[in-house]
Amino acid sequence: MVKVQRSFRQDRAKLYIVPTPIGNLEDITLRALRILKEVDLIACEDTRQTKKLLNHFEIEKRLLSYHEHSQESREQELIEWIRSGNSVALVSDAGMPMISDPGYGLVKKAREADLDVVVLPGANAALCALVGSGISAYSFTFYGFLPKKKKELTETLEELDQGKHTLIFYESPYRVKKTLGTMEDVYSSERKVTLARELTKKFEEYISGSIDEVKRWIDENESQLRGEFCIIVEPSEGYPDEDHSWWKGLTLIQHVEHYMEKEQLKTKSAVKKVASDRGMSSREVYQEFHN
Repeated sequence: MVKVQRSFRQDRAKLYIVPTPIGNLEDITLRALRILKEVDLIACEDTRQTKKLLNHFEIEKRLLSYHEHSQESREQELIEWIRSGNSVALVSDAGMPMISDPGYGLVKKAREADLDVVVLPGANAALCALVGSGISAYSFTFYGFLPKKKKELTETLEELDQGKHTLIFYESPYRVKKTLGTMEDVYSSERKVTLARELTKKFEEYISGSIDEVKRWIDENESQLRGEFCIIVEPSEGYPDEDHSWWKGLTLIQHVEHYMEKEQLKTKSAVKKVASDRGMSSREVYQEFHN
């Protein structure tokens, strides 16, 4: 059954989703400051981080920790708080809550309880990185933090590369080199990427080039890597559509052999191009080619 909920019913306590600056404190909105001053309680990832933000803007407010380890136990407490007539603001340490941060369960429970949920627009690292990358922003897929294990990382990268979409990831400075290495194996060393770090801060930086070039840059600057990275990966080329499916009459094996013979590609590179053309994973093409 369809449920229609309005966000601004009068004389009702509300759950506000409030984005906070990802670096530069000037990026907070006037509306966000007003809401943080007006609510009865602020639920936050790290009370110490949020306290710094509130102190800067001279806001005194009760804080309640709400993070990945406490979220389930806190959610019902927060729902009851709102039901009792107290408005709550949910913030993360930086950026938009719930984008690779806690909060989904709280909003879901609030909707189920027919409480008012108001989302404020604001800062987000992924979108800032995308827009500043020089890579197409018309169509994109945001994933967030990739799996740590090599097998799961490889499978995830293959699964995501199934359309003409720019890919956006978050990554720590400790794993960015390994992640790019796996991208080189799964995609191509010539695929264009942009790394964005320290966004909105004094040392904001965009590093762009092929995966191979950016990997070499990391090797040369590994000791200086700081802060989380956004990784922007250009879309694959050659996905099939009605106008560009020249290979429709070829078997998969003939398709691979075409690239090996006509473009003098090695098997691995030819397999990747065929996977891109057919919207398959490289693993599927490789297995069929060698059967």
